Amino acid sequence: MSFPLLTATAALPALGAVATAAVPAARRTAAKWLALLVSLATLVLAAIVVVRFDPDGDRYQLTESHAWIKDFGVRYELGVDGIAVALLALTALLIPFIILAGWHDADPLETGNKRWRPTQGFFALILAVEAMVIISFEATDVFVFYIFFEAMLIPMYFLIGGFGDRAHAHGEETASTQRSYAAVKFLLYNLVGGLIMLAAVIGLYVVAGSFSLQDIAEARANGSLDMATNTERWLFLGFFFAFAVKAPLWPLHTWLPNAMQEATAPVAVLITAVVDKVGTFAMLRFCLQLFPEASKWATPVILVLALISIIYGALLAVGQRDIKRLVAYASISHFGFIILGIFAMTSQGQSGATLYMVNHGISTAALMLVAGFLISRRGSRLIADYGGVQKVAPVLAGTFLIGGLATLSLPGLAPFVSEFLVLVGTFARYPVVGIIATFGIVLAALYTLVLYQRTMTGPVKPEVSAMPDLRVRELVVVAPLIVLLIFLGVYPKPVTDIVNPAVKQTMSDVHKKDPQPKVEAAK
Repeated sequence: MSFPLLTATAALPALGAVATAAVPAARRTAAKWLALLVSLATLVLAAIVVVRFDPDGDRYQLTESHAWIKDFGVRYELGVDGIAVALLALTALLIPFIILAGWHDADPLETGNKRWRPTQGFFALILAVEAMVIISFEATDVFVFYIFFEAMLIPMYFLIGGFGDRAHAHGEETASTQRSYAAVKFLLYNLVGGLIMLAAVIGLYVVAGSFSLQDIAEARANGSLDMATNTERWLFLGFFFAFAVKAPLWPLHTWLPNAMQEATAPVAVLITAVVDKVGTFAMLRFCLQLFPEASKWATPVILVLALISIIYGALLAVGQRDIKRLVAYASISHFGFIILGIFAMTSQGQSGATLYMVNHGISTAALMLVAGFLISRRGSRLIADYGGVQKVAPVLAGTFLIGGLATLSLPGLAPFVSEFLVLVGTFARYPVVGIIATFGIVLAALYTLVLYQRTMTGPVKPEVSAMPDLRVRELVVVAPLIVLLIFLGVYPKPVTDIVNPAVKQTMSDVHKKDPQPKVEAAK
């Protein structure tokens, strides 16, 4: 039996979470280092997955299949295609930076009486989320995917509700109430989506007799599975609803600004750069592959919802007074671009959407983590409480600017390539939709540059006059992300080479071909 590499990639952070939680209370620093080392070891395993994956080989590689619940036809089946490999690598890459950035976020907290925060639990929960996200990317059995898709809500709930942002102007009691509200809202929205998906998962098994993606694909290919049109559409809606909540797509997005505002900056990155990607990934892997005809049937409505997300998210970002809520609404706009690319049903659009998932993860991590360093120094999330930071902390301001420019998709930085591909792919089939979506770019420039102007330029406010610049640990977090943004902005080929074959397979699933350009004959 070959080494179960995919299982090991998910099992390592899961075991690391247990070990970190078991570290004695007095050994907080040891727990931090253990969590960091486990995340780095997971990154090494993810790198091995990337190296061993052959983009021109079978659709699903490094596969594992074992009987699990025989009476219900559930098998423990794992496998990765190019899209899953890219997102698995993104997850494994970001977790060490998240841990480093949150190094002191769960340290003892003074609030009149000394209250200890469970430091070990904070880092254990981060590793638990990593394990569940990774196995969600790897699962090729729908039931296995569903279990971990839902299970990741539990550690995320505690990360949001138990380890909130300390920068709160109304006291710890009010902050605790708002954290609890944000955590419960996150949980309820995603639980409702998950319960609807569970009904669809059961319905799929009744119709197909299997939870295996590969078995269902073979049954479709040989004609032994003939799903009624209405049945396929209802099942599609059950899956898509859950993924749209996770994504988050308008109007199911309202949990995200609350969660990101109340969470610590590293946990906010974990939400939007890692966990939310499971939703858009699942649209490609499950919605389009399992329900191709229903996906095409729903495309016009989904494109409209994606357009609303793009414009609505960007408009609300322009009007925000809270730095973290601004980034949250910007992310809603960016997820609109990703979903637009997926359902444009062109290879450029879907390649761009997959690349956008990767690039958005890196750019949002860079911007939000630097914003977190800024907020921790001033003790406020309000934009109006800043001014002139670039004069007292030029390195912090410079990295904040690069993260912001990546967010607005400046040419030369990674998100530009993916956004350009999404718009080109959308315009090829839906030109009006593509034109309207470009207004999101204009609004992105507005909210990003206004944010930088109000926080970093102008007279130095007395409250920031003694603000220290980035420390060594913070530079170790930010510098590699900035390098990646520049590298992938200039040379995205390493990622596109991995994802393009998988995109072609997805296009084949929905029986779509790229529209041919109209060329008028020369007169």
